[in-house]
Amino acid sequence: MIERIGLLRYLILVFFISCSPAYKKYVSDYKTDNNNQVPDYSKLEYWAAHPYKHNPSDSVPAPLRATTIKDSVVDVFFLHPTTFGLKSDTAWNADINSAETNAKTDYTTILFQASAFNECRVFAPRYRQANIAAYFTQDTVAAAKAFDLAYEDLKTAFQYYLDHYNQGRPIIIASHSQGTTHAERLLKEFFEDKPLKSKLVVAYIIGMRIPKNYFSTLAPCKDSTQTGCYVGWRTYRKGYEPSYIKNEDESAPVTNPLTWTTTSEYAARDLNRGSVLLKFNKLPMNVTDAQTNDHVLWINRPHFPGSFFYRTKNYHIGDINLFYVNIRDNIRTRINAFWKN
Repeated sequence: MIERIGLLRYLILVFFISCSPAYKKYVSDYKTDNNNQVPDYSKLEYWAAHPYKHNPSDSVPAPLRATTIKDSVVDVFFLHPTTFGLKSDTAWNADINSAETNAKTDYTTILFQASAFNECRVFAPRYRQANIAAYFTQDTVAAAKAFDLAYEDLKTAFQYYLDHYNQGRPIIIASHSQGTTHAERLLKEFFEDKPLKSKLVVAYIIGMRIPKNYFSTLAPCKDSTQTGCYVGWRTYRKGYEPSYIKNEDESAPVTNPLTWTTTSEYAARDLNRGSVLLKFNKLPMNVTDAQTNDHVLWINRPHFPGSFFYRTKNYHIGDINLFYVNIRDNIRTRINAFWKN
């Protein structure tokens, strides 16, 4: 597992999420008296985002509110990344009723990532996510069981969504990090060479390597308007390629989120229409450029106040946030193309 994700990348992500103080003030708002250890997706409390309840994915950065258009005829099924797994978390899978984990999920990834998709109806199930340790443990049997349990929850949630909420609507699959680990399986099981493929607008499966031959017919998108395809990238400082990526046995498809192509042409930062950084309602433009490499997306050091002191070369936590408005615009573009086709 360590070859696919890299210990450092995940530790950076979990450290950022866990040390962010914003979510902590909401912990007391979450129920902790439910004894059901298996998620019941007929109940809204088992959805981090759902159109039938107010949640952080409904939030829109202040500069975008005047131009936001809600589109209730297309749904987004969002698989969130890992928000569970520090030294104090010894279980292989998260407690589905944990107030700490659920608040952390809602006020980090659901607010800062899922909200990018909220011109559509957003469905984001809670699930018994695998501990971060499952990605780099030597106990591969236990890790596989942890990932399988997490996936079974998401599979159950998606089937419940299809049976009760979809009603024939087109679907966008969106994910980041561990969510993408599971989204790949979901796409293969429910969409590839299945009737549901005709309802797939696009899949934004971000933050993980997508093996070149993982899908047999589902293909990377070639441009900004293609539908029924997928996009994905992993973001690093230009010129930086950590050892676990160097050791990957083959190149992986990489999308440039400023051009929406998989070719290697350089995209200057003036194409970046806005990023969400630490302050959700600030939307700085031209924060970063982008250029695809064989395995990853390379960017130069982001431009924002104080960025000179930002030394990290791994931008995993910003895979979505750095390109927030470009993603938001592209969703609208692909939906329009889907209806035309």
